[in-house]
Amino acid sequence: MDNTPSAKGKSRFDPQAFLSRGRQGISFDKYLKNQKIFSQGDVADKVFFIQKGRVKITVLSEHGKEAVVGILAEGQFLGEGCLEGADLRTATSQALEECLITSIIKSAMLEALAAEPAFSAYFIRYLLSRNSRIEDDLIDQLFNSSERRLARLLLILANFGKSAGAAPVAISLSQETLAEMIGTTRSRVSFFMNKFRKKGLIDYNGKIEVYPSLLEAVLSEKPQINEDE
Repeated sequence: MDNTPSAKGKSRFDPQAFLSRGRQGISFDKYLKNQKIFSQGDVADKVFFIQKGRVKITVLSEHGKEAVVGILAEGQFLGEGCLEGADLRTATSQALEECLITSIIKSAMLEALAAEPAFSAYFIRYLLSRNSRIEDDLIDQLFNSSERRLARLLLILANFGKSAGAAPVAISLSQETLAEMIGTTRSRVSFFMNKFRKKGLIDYNGKIEVYPSLLEAVLSEKPQINEDE
């Protein structure tokens, strides 16, 4: 799920280039598909920045139930809770595909934020954008049907609206994961996916391809998507 600052008013500052420079406290690691980056309960002493790939964030309840709470992509941070005093990880992060990730120890991150105003400004915009997205997700859960929640999630994961003219990204998440993320059952997701495909809004054969017509359906005053649960 995309929390990067929007292109509108975006600074020319390039966080990927900045965090690619060799400096003390910063390292670069490759993660294979399904490899964990950190686990819930681990010591929180680093911030991570995704240079390439996608990462799934999950939380495990006291009763052993796991929930997917986010999908992060290139240009996003994870593990930044350590900067506000969190001693332990409150979630687990796992590579959805081969990833290249920069890890920054807490002291190095704080030093970079203090020494580089452009990086600090970018990070603040990122956090504000993420908070706005969390509010949007809450509103979506409270007021939209599971069908429209699924449509919105597919559009977000396919990068529609991230930047004008950007090619959609094929989605390789399972229906079980999609169901967890929108708070419904796999059978309902399967029903809606088949419905979207029959309407020509998506296609899927191993990976999901989202077409612009799905966005038009969601934004339409009289949506093509049935909102009945």
